[in-house]
Amino acid sequence: MSAEPTTSQPLAPPVAKRVPSVRTFHGDSVTDPYAWLAAKDAPDTIAFLEAENAYTEALTAGDEGLRETIFGEIKGRTQETDLSVPVRKGAWWYYHRTVQGQQYGLQCRCPVRPGDDTPPLANGERRGEGQPLDGEEIPHGEEVLLDANALAGDSGFFSLGAFSVSPDARRLAFSTDFSGDERFTLRIKDLETGQALPDEIPDTFYGCAWSLDGSVLFYVTVDDAWRPWRVWRHTVGTPHTDDVVIFEEADERFWVGVGLTRSERFLSVSSSSKVTSEVWLLDAAAPEGELTVVAPRRQGVEYQVAHQARADGTERLLILHNDGAQNFELATAPVGRPAWWAPLVPGRADTRLLGVDAFTGYLVVHYRRDGLTGLRIIRADDSEHDVAFPEPVYTVSPGGNAEPASSLYRLHYASLVTPDSVYDCDMATGELLLRRRTPVRPLPGPGGPREYDPAQYEQYREWATAPDGTRVPISLVCRRRTPRDGSAPCVLYGYGSYEISMDPRFSISRLSLLDRGFVYAIAHVRGGGELGRAWYDDGKMLQKANTFTDFVASARHLAGHGWTSPDRLVARGGSAGGLLMGAAVNLAPDAFAGIVAQVPFVDALTTILDPSLPLTVTEWEEWGDPLHDPAVYAYMKSYTPYENLGAAEYPPILAMTSLNDTRVLYREPAKWIARLQADARGGPFLLKTEMNAGHGGRSGRYDAWREEAFVLAWIIGVAGDSPQGRPKGPQ
Repeated sequence: MSAEPTTSQPLAPPVAKRVPSVRTFHGDSVTDPYAWLAAKDAPDTIAFLEAENAYTEALTAGDEGLRETIFGEIKGRTQETDLSVPVRKGAWWYYHRTVQGQQYGLQCRCPVRPGDDTPPLANGERRGEGQPLDGEEIPHGEEVLLDANALAGDSGFFSLGAFSVSPDARRLAFSTDFSGDERFTLRIKDLETGQALPDEIPDTFYGCAWSLDGSVLFYVTVDDAWRPWRVWRHTVGTPHTDDVVIFEEADERFWVGVGLTRSERFLSVSSSSKVTSEVWLLDAAAPEGELTVVAPRRQGVEYQVAHQARADGTERLLILHNDGAQNFELATAPVGRPAWWAPLVPGRADTRLLGVDAFTGYLVVHYRRDGLTGLRIIRADDSEHDVAFPEPVYTVSPGGNAEPASSLYRLHYASLVTPDSVYDCDMATGELLLRRRTPVRPLPGPGGPREYDPAQYEQYREWATAPDGTRVPISLVCRRRTPRDGSAPCVLYGYGSYEISMDPRFSISRLSLLDRGFVYAIAHVRGGGELGRAWYDDGKMLQKANTFTDFVASARHLAGHGWTSPDRLVARGGSAGGLLMGAAVNLAPDAFAGIVAQVPFVDALTTILDPSLPLTVTEWEEWGDPLHDPAVYAYMKSYTPYENLGAAEYPPILAMTSLNDTRVLYREPAKWIARLQADARGGPFLLKTEMNAGHGGRSGRYDAWREEAFVLAWIIGVAGDSPQGRPKGPQ
């Protein structure tokens, strides 16, 4: 038995066995020595993951005190007993509540008083302008619909996949997952008696929708590749084995979803690939009727549908589509002739239309322009205005808007320095009424409580220049008077896929970095949606490398303009952003002091070659089809991180994954770290695996805070307190 390690005798990483496995496609053969790690339940696989966890814990043991301090900061700044701003639907206010010491929240409701359209106080009094809701108050007449703590029990993981109250407010459908594999059991609760009904439906996907009278529930199941493909009709009180399939999607590129329009007039079944969509409608009052297609699918045409029942008694469909409009336009169609579209809001080259909310007297269009989100209100008389916000960098998004007859529009607003703020916008006047701003509680300090003061922080928008001349936006935040001489540590976050935008938002946990002198930056690289559909198209398929070079250019820009220096810059990303981390560090290992890659998609080519895996076929319109196209195969092979490790010295890398992740399988980061530890110079290279969790990591809020504290302590050790980085062990 070896001696216990000491500071002069650094730990060595686990040694993964090498079992050559040959992959051959398009005349190209690749030997993968770690393919055996795909056997999830094999004793050797579990032993390797546990050994990596032990190695990671040993090498980060010195961070324990800092981890506890940061956890205390996150916990201390968070109002643990808290309440979301209630959302009105019919005769009830619905809201979510948390209680100090409990991992999960409570879903609740309380009755609406006649004539009152403002969120209630604890004693039922009216909440007026200038009186934002106190999250520690409990509204009068509260009814707890679901206590996730009671449902979770002693389980190490818990997640809700569906939560839907029937239109008549008498029943609740909800689904639960106890492992993180995103396979849910659907149940129904009688809200009048408080009793669970015998209905129980296993192996469902996210979401569900009710018929108008609450007698029928519609839900989705997955195929063998875990693709949501069937919509079922379940009559309450009958065995699930009697349920009927009302829609089945045979094309493996398409995912299926089900919902109810805000007006509750139609059940909506959507089937979408990455670039094509199709919507079917069913009269919610006739759940056994026939689905009607809005417009048959055409390759490359995407659309979404809302229903508006107007105050004058007329109705129409609102269709947001990209047929001849790259950044989408808004059209209308008669309910009886859904395929007949008439333009309402034309598409613009500088504005990406994102969505529309329909009310009886108003429309609200959600859009993106110049890298920022916005809202436009359209009134019944066709007058319109954009809602104005004061900060140069911010995010605005729709909130809970369940009541179609409301004249108030619920929205969320945040920036890098402004906590999430819930407003009701008077759609007639444009006036904004602040309902609540997420509190940041003061931390104790030697001179008294340390209050959060947004004036002590600054946010900026910078532009890096990519190798092809494209200007790439970067959002930054730091404390005032942070030096611009390259001495400040920095975290650079990136994603860059699926047209998902990394909009600037506030984070309580981020304050633990900013208050230690860090700069926090977001690189809005191509492949995301920050600058419209063209920005996305220029970072996917055979243009994917632009995502990686944009990110490296952003890192070089920050160092070149004095925000930080390469030996103090840590890059962070997750999922497809983990692919970005692996590709960027392969391109420029000298640009980073460290890399945090969470659930990283780093063995992309191996995964996208296997159509039996979850997501693969649906992903071919994002990455290309390497199975059938030699050019795509060669292109993906040129950048996939696992197959492109270089001879340069790599910075320290922390990879985090979950054993039950169905989106990015644990084996990708496991193989990547095993190869780094065996073949690369530098490091150390660490793998941390949650053995009972899914793609989102640990589920309880205190567990999630501890996981974030673990990451932040590692980052500080690499780039913060020690400018030279973490002492390197043998690799």
